[in-house]
Amino acid sequence: MTTLIKLGGSLITDKHRARTFRQDATRTIASQITAVWKAEPGLRLVIGHGSGSFGHFTAKIHQTAAGVNSAQQWLGFTRVAEAALALSQLVLLELLEQGLPAMRFQPSSFIKSAEGQIVEMQTSLIAQALESGILPLVHGDVALDSQIGGTIVSTERIFAHLAKSLPVKRIILLGEVDGVLDAEGRVIPLITPSSFDSNRSVMGGSSGIDVTGGMLQKVEEMVALVLEIPSLEVIIANGRRPNVLTDLMSQDQRTGTRITLRS
Repeated sequence: MTTLIKLGGSLITDKHRARTFRQDATRTIASQITAVWKAEPGLRLVIGHGSGSFGHFTAKIHQTAAGVNSAQQWLGFTRVAEAALALSQLVLLELLEQGLPAMRFQPSSFIKSAEGQIVEMQTSLIAQALESGILPLVHGDVALDSQIGGTIVSTERIFAHLAKSLPVKRIILLGEVDGVLDAEGRVIPLITPSSFDSNRSVMGGSSGIDVTGGMLQKVEEMVALVLEIPSLEVIIANGRRPNVLTDLMSQDQRTGTRITLRS
């Protein structure tokens, strides 16, 4: 079985300042990925990351998520792609520095969308990479769109499609907060489809610039996903918490918010 781990844009960049990479935070998470990789031989991991202050700043300027039509918008589209790729290269180097067999897969090269939704995604090469012991790296990216020209696809939506085509056991989304918070700022430990509506009103947007939606949209998409894949577990947690990945990959320790079909 495969685990998908997202390094949120708020974790690995400063989303309030354009193209600001948090190398220390990324390196810390990369070392934790290495620890769990070595502790469980045969473990299959796909790493994804948000675009943070790289892609989101540029995408907001050019309004890329809403569609691409004019020559100026297409220029912006390519600049968003470059920004996302630049961040991905920095993340890749941190993974390789840890001795991980990481390999980047650029989503815009194998995804098609329509009206902003992914309608086709070629995952066979990612599956082959996993079979070969490679750690695939994906990221939020631009996508050509049959209806609106071009758009932005989030890492969560890429993960959702991977979960439908690969034997995925768990999705871990790491950000800079302890999980999904209630109105008093306390972590909601468990969200199921039946409890989602009662928690919807307390879920807010994103800290900093985010063109793909905040916490509410992420949770909504993950709730829909566990309805499609009943065996799937999704965890939203604080990537700055010491040894967070070691805890989350353990069967005995839990932190953050779990999203499952049933309690």
